[in-house]
Amino acid sequence: MRIAMTPPAKTEAEETLRLPSERTSWTVIFGVLFGFVLFSGILAASALYTAPVLISDWQVRETAQPVPRARVADGKCNAKLVIHICNATLTLSTPRGSTTRRVNYVFSGPQAANFDLVVMADPARPDIVTTNLGLDRLWNRTITLLVIDGAILACIVGALVSIIRNGRAAFRVAM
Repeated sequence: MRIAMTPPAKTEAEETLRLPSERTSWTVIFGVLFGFVLFSGILAASALYTAPVLISDWQVRETAQPVPRARVADGKCNAKLVIHICNATLTLSTPRGSTTRRVNYVFSGPQAANFDLVVMADPARPDIVTTNLGLDRLWNRTITLLVIDGAILACIVGALVSIIRNGRAAFRVAM
């Protein structure tokens, strides 16, 4: 024997499906535009400060040696969750003059108490001064930069798509 149970009857208010209005506010568009500018600035800073040091470290990774007469003039690392951002100013005295280079490293991993920096350089190219920290974490830095910049680029593309879609809708409503 089967007993058929019927669901309780729904009221008209429960059956009405409400969709969001097609009206798009210009403030939403300006908010997305602000995000677009912000993420573009972060991507530009990454390309300006982090990428060149990473590229030059790849160029000297095989031939870099410790340089005893070099020093770290200023160095500081900050850790946010699992992302480390280290900045240092490296100075090397050569027969041709003094070389000063500011390096920026961004890498991921568990927090560490301190990093011991050893200044390193390629004897054939002493102008490209780096550290053991930068060379030891070269693959980590590369992958971290690609992941972070890829995520930022995805946000920028998403903002552009949103601006185009919302801009068209706002323009239609305004007309």
